[in-house]
Amino acid sequence: MEFDSAPRLVVPVTADPAKVTYQLLFAHAKGNTALLDAVFLGLHEIKKANKKRKALVVITDGGENNSRYTPTEIRNVVKESDVLIYSIGVFTDSYNTDAGGVLNGISEQTGGRMFKTQGMRLSDIAAKISIDLRNRYLLGYVPSNRERNGRFHLVEVKIVPPKGLPPVKAHWRTGYYAPTE
Repeated sequence: MEFDSAPRLVVPVTADPAKVTYQLLFAHAKGNTALLDAVFLGLHEIKKANKKRKALVVITDGGENNSRYTPTEIRNVVKESDVLIYSIGVFTDSYNTDAGGVLNGISEQTGGRMFKTQGMRLSDIAAKISIDLRNRYLLGYVPSNRERNGRFHLVEVKIVPPKGLPPVKAHWRTGYYAPTE
């Protein structure tokens, strides 16, 4: 996806990373920014992938001034999706925005993470995301409340590391919707 005043699909879901790399080389920013609309469209497109594990990487300066969708609407769509969202914030000190907070919130909500470039190369951050994706564990959970009410339920994960090991940081989906049927 590329986005400025509106999001555009430039490379459909593909297993060929070279196609994505090629588009990234020639991407350029101009005009207004419809960041939230791009996240919405990206989530819609990634649903078409036939893979069980899905991830969306958003690279942005954090600007948001032209979206049809609101941050609350995007948070709700993200809750319903089964997609990890990783955000890469190319922020400057002089650029005052709350989009970084929105990006961090939706990334953490999915179990993904937000990275700020702060002098790091995009390729280094991409490598961190790749490592994170390859080193995920799947934990099963069966709720004691079996009501099929369609409500959102929060999930909390606590890690107690064995003595002598350094602190461990976990990332997880913050909740789920109970089935209705």
